[in-house]
Amino acid sequence: MKERLGKIFRDDGRALIVPIDHTIAGGIVPGWENPAATLARVIAGGADGIMTTYGILKQFRGLMAGKVAMLLRLDGGMSFFREQWGEYTQWRLLYSVEDALRIGADGVIVMGFFGAECELDTIEIIARVAADCERWNVPLAVETLPCPGPWGKDVYSPEAVAAAARLGAEYGADFIKTYYTGSAESFRQVTACCPVPVLIAGGPKMATDRDVLETAQGMVKGNGAGLFFGRNVWQHKNPAAMTQALSKILHVGTSVDDALEELSGG
Repeated sequence: MKERLGKIFRDDGRALIVPIDHTIAGGIVPGWENPAATLARVIAGGADGIMTTYGILKQFRGLMAGKVAMLLRLDGGMSFFREQWGEYTQWRLLYSVEDALRIGADGVIVMGFFGAECELDTIEIIARVAADCERWNVPLAVETLPCPGPWGKDVYSPEAVAAAARLGAEYGADFIKTYYTGSAESFRQVTACCPVPVLIAGGPKMATDRDVLETAQGMVKGNGAGLFFGRNVWQHKNPAAMTQALSKILHVGTSVDDALEELSGG
């Protein structure tokens, strides 16, 4: 397993993974109209991994193989035509770990919608996939998201995010993708409670480049292990440059000001 995780994480224990699996939640999202062009840009910028769907990996693995780690999403629910992200009533395992290996994936990812109506569906999927990943020696990421529900609290609070991340680890994740809590100090509450590496989701495109870079730096200072940044990378006017800027903050320790100056062409 350590060798396979080494394909995803660099020697510093961190990874910049670019997710491109947004069609289910939003249709043809700007920046993702041409899969080959988008993939080429983020690979050129130095992404460590791409997380995507079965069809994209199947069609474009030749573009990615040997350049970035490839993570496959195994699960899914109804599309935006029927239900909204985070409010799913049903969620299903669509592909197996064997399917992932067959098309060249280096790791797999599944959801944990904690608080949503489909919560038990996702827990069952995590458990089944975790056992299969152990059998096949495949790294498992779990995207653990607190969702609005009967408990009625702030889904971005460190208490909620920490609990969701811990649950993902306890059900068998090798690493976690979850929300950033807004500051390095509050995010340390999440990482301190989780026995596996915690990476953050980027979410919708942020207002400014500085916001994106400061979020990445806050994650590092909060003892996080990396980024799953999609729209904040490939919706940027220069996806390769943004990828490179984030990579430098993550792996080199470049300051936000210096990364911003390089990103702006200064």
